[in-house]
Amino acid sequence: MQRLLVTTALEGSWDDSHPMLFLGEWCRLYSRRDRWSQLDVEVLPYHWDDHEKLVKDRKFLESFYEEILVEVSEKLNIFHDTDHSLRYWRILIGPWLGYFVHTLFDRWTSIQQAMSTCELSGTILLTEFEDARVPNDMEDFFHLGNSHSWNHHLYGRILTDHCGVSCIRRSAARLDHGTHYGLSTEIAQPHPPQAFNLKATLVAAYSSLASRLTVSTDGFIHNTCLRSLREELALQRRLGQVPWLVGVKPPDQTPVDDQYRCWNLDGTDGNGFEPCLRGLIPEQMPTAYLEGYEALCHESDRRRWPSSPKVIFTGGSHFYDDVFKAWCAAKTEEGAPLVIGQHGGHVGTAWSFDHDHQMAVADRFLSWGWSDPAEPKVVPIGMLKTPAPTATDHSMTDRALLVTSILNPHFQSFDMASRALSSQYPRYLEDQFTFVEELSSLVRDSLTVRLAAYDLDWSQRCRWLHRLPEVSLDNGHRPIIDLLTATKLCIVTTNGTTYLESFYLGVPTVIYWDTTRWELLESVVPYFEDLARVGVFHDTPESAANHVSNIWNEVQLWWLDDAVVDAVARFKRHYCGDPGQVLDEVQSALLSVAR
Repeated sequence: MQRLLVTTALEGSWDDSHPMLFLGEWCRLYSRRDRWSQLDVEVLPYHWDDHEKLVKDRKFLESFYEEILVEVSEKLNIFHDTDHSLRYWRILIGPWLGYFVHTLFDRWTSIQQAMSTCELSGTILLTEFEDARVPNDMEDFFHLGNSHSWNHHLYGRILTDHCGVSCIRRSAARLDHGTHYGLSTEIAQPHPPQAFNLKATLVAAYSSLASRLTVSTDGFIHNTCLRSLREELALQRRLGQVPWLVGVKPPDQTPVDDQYRCWNLDGTDGNGFEPCLRGLIPEQMPTAYLEGYEALCHESDRRRWPSSPKVIFTGGSHFYDDVFKAWCAAKTEEGAPLVIGQHGGHVGTAWSFDHDHQMAVADRFLSWGWSDPAEPKVVPIGMLKTPAPTATDHSMTDRALLVTSILNPHFQSFDMASRALSSQYPRYLEDQFTFVEELSSLVRDSLTVRLAAYDLDWSQRCRWLHRLPEVSLDNGHRPIIDLLTATKLCIVTTNGTTYLESFYLGVPTVIYWDTTRWELLESVVPYFEDLARVGVFHDTPESAANHVSNIWNEVQLWWLDDAVVDAVARFKRHYCGDPGQVLDEVQSALLSVAR
């Protein structure tokens, strides 16, 4: 039977009168289940459900990214009449290029799988979308990644230029938008206007004045992910410089100019993934790296940043802040050392492109306690952003907290990493339902489920209310520390930051996830095996629920058992250690590489 290929949740690309093949779970918005459940629809299995394929693709993408980065860097040097190093371009364009390679590969592979496993009658391509455009900068690229229409446009570029699927074009401008067409209502503007804030205004005014007192060799301390801005300012004073705060401001908006898009990468002939990617890179590269490149490079001069910094220290701006990246790339090329601080969990315990990128660009990487014999640049410090300790007696509370996540800041896969991806989210959520259903009624009545703060059209709240309406829900906007303070037992379902914080605070904690998706690095496996032996870590929701139910009446007795204390303490020393005097440790690490 022939089926119409549907690539996104945009209902204008559906045809109710024909059988359809949905490319993934992202096509089936839960909020629209009353509509699609009445149609003749099949959903394509997600290609990275095959773990062997995931491993193989990971190796390919790691190698191919390095290859394409060299080629793009050479082309940009020619185009901009520059002679920058590979590291310069890796710092500036590497995050975008890596994510774009992974994004396109995921979309490409899904289409190829659909073509090889189903007889397709064609597809409907919607045109004239506002988001069917080139991103302005890295932050805008992240915004577009959550847009159904941008993803629809990207699928369309693959289908029209590299696949033999019949395409029917239909203008989205002529659709009746009084009817829901799958357009995300929760995706924020990339640079929304900010309400007036007196404190922020005063800080900005002080920093503007203080920047006039900086000297050319001052260390550049920016977005460090220390516990507070006060610590960031104190660190600068310790380095013997006038403290000031550097705001994050995106590059100016720059329109696309076709004359900047006339260059090509070699190897664009053919219909494979590599020719497709090579053809789309010049077309899809953010304008900040092409049309706006010269203005981007001059922006830091207008901001009076140090011209010859002795050291550069950041915890997050090396991914998203293009103005910082352009300045940082130039200064590291001149010899300034770049020190990156660990931002949160997952790093050091699991693999990801983010981790690989940080290791490639940093001169020193300050970890939360772990080290790696293969990475001498890693300096174990302990938690840079330690949660403030509380005096709570957790045995005096009667609430359990289940912390859930959206897994990825994007509705569809944006990068390959050891976590549940894209279409795997409904199965992740099913694990959480199973956990709650397996709990004793006593624990279930005491449970609060914390949802992810950003829903991204997954309709978390509706799914929980329909499946388990009696469960108490938290919308995810309260600080997690507030919830941990009032918790008898915390249950964490993803390999992120929350369980590291709860361990650090001494909150009784149980963690569980599917290790076939949340794959662990070999170096951390022995520590998780220790946690598993004492009931802290589980790899199935049923096992975790059974353990929680068994210890509920004596949680503190279990948590303070010598074997549990020893296993958790060993883990903490390596992955969420107490840094002691954190500013002393960070200052020492910075001065050890400062020029």
